[in-house]
Amino acid sequence: MLRTPTPLSSNVVRHTKRLWRQFGIFWLGAICVGLAAVYYARLIDWGYNAFFEQQRARPWLPLLLTPAVAALAAWLTRRFFRGAEGSGIPQVIATLHTRPAETGARLLTFRILFGKILVSFLGILGGFTIGREGPTVQVGAALMFNLRRLYPRSSALIERQLVLAGAAAGLSAAFNTPLAGIVFAIEELTRSFEARASGVLITAIIVAGVISLGLNGNYTYFGTIHVGTQFPDSLALAVLLTAIVTGIAGGIFGWLLLNTSRWLPAPLYKLNAEHPVVFAALCGLVIAVVGVISGGATFGSGYSEARGLLDGHQQMSMFYPLLKMVSMVGSYLPGIPGGIFAPSLSIGAGFGNVLHTVFSGLQLQMLIALAMVGYMAAVTQSPITSFVIVVEMINGHSLVIALMATALVSSRVSAFFTPPLYESLARRYMAPQPSAAEAAAPHQQDLPEPLEHAVSDADAEDACTDSVAATGQRADKREQTDAQPHQDVDNDSSRR
Repeated sequence: MLRTPTPLSSNVVRHTKRLWRQFGIFWLGAICVGLAAVYYARLIDWGYNAFFEQQRARPWLPLLLTPAVAALAAWLTRRFFRGAEGSGIPQVIATLHTRPAETGARLLTFRILFGKILVSFLGILGGFTIGREGPTVQVGAALMFNLRRLYPRSSALIERQLVLAGAAAGLSAAFNTPLAGIVFAIEELTRSFEARASGVLITAIIVAGVISLGLNGNYTYFGTIHVGTQFPDSLALAVLLTAIVTGIAGGIFGWLLLNTSRWLPAPLYKLNAEHPVVFAALCGLVIAVVGVISGGATFGSGYSEARGLLDGHQQMSMFYPLLKMVSMVGSYLPGIPGGIFAPSLSIGAGFGNVLHTVFSGLQLQMLIALAMVGYMAAVTQSPITSFVIVVEMINGHSLVIALMATALVSSRVSAFFTPPLYESLARRYMAPQPSAAEAAAPHQQDLPEPLEHAVSDADAEDACTDSVAATGQRADKREQTDAQPHQDVDNDSSRR
């Protein structure tokens, strides 16, 4: 008996559906991430310019505006957008190292995406010391994660690849740093390299990058520095001292965020637990006072100050990095959305300006670049990501060895003070969520999780690393099991 031939149209439709599942969904998600990153950046820039114009015309205005915005932002975050607080990178890490479907349903929803953009925009309008890069990572991950519904049969493997690709594409599009997006995904988000995810990752970064380039043009975030090819003999000493100074400063910053109960006065700690909105307003007042003292230099992400120092068009006070650190801590204690990448780079630029008084024979641009990568590596304890980001931001390939050395030493110095910041913050998102009654009440969990119950910082770091590794291994096993039916469907389709 002769077999009836399959109509050509059926083969075309089947092949088209398969191509859509393999490539089309990822390309669609990457396009959405690129558009979101570009227009979110424009929104944040518009918000800061609006605040800056008002602050310049009325220097006293932040004393009223910033506390009010802080209270509103804290109330909105706690009432409607739990899971949107902070930079967003810990939420992505938690999703990748647990069951993506369950954790992503809490931390990567469209509601969280909307809240992340809205409340961080309010924070910038109030002069908070926050950046947009971390939130862009969570926004990108959320956009890609929700595309899992377009698959006929999703799996943990597909969901994990979507989250990873969206987060990396978000960082890449935010900074116009495609290499940093890849390294960030490997070093910070997964702490491993997966060959099976490499094509998906690079494709998402390319597509999002093309969208960003098409709308913004080809640019370097901080411009191009020119340091020549001949370096003075004191460069090695400058690298070592810069790494130590920025490593200590970044380690202290991480320690302050992770150990609030140890240094925050008991009445203030209790105030945050019982009246978090009032506590947020008090933090806003501190940010405003510091901003007025600094002449407005500590408001916002710090991009313009860092760019001005690199270009040589701006002079900053020697106290700028310390004041900026105070403002940055005050911006994160209330738990509202905002990133730490851009403020960390600005603080690093300030330390480079201070160190120029010691190494006056070195170019100021060189010291600023070293201090930027040093402070960022100290805060994140991701040295490879830090130096790749800075190299791409300043087109500083002539300094790559010096930047690598600074990042490595600085991250090791920081590790003496605190475990990795993002991994430590990610642990609370991996834990079971409180009940509705507990969530409605003020809770200590809204502050960065203190490490006071750990035996030591080293033990805490080991426990965090072991936890991430164990959950990652369990996720991999589940992915292989969950992905098998999906692979069988594809194989069966190809056989047909």
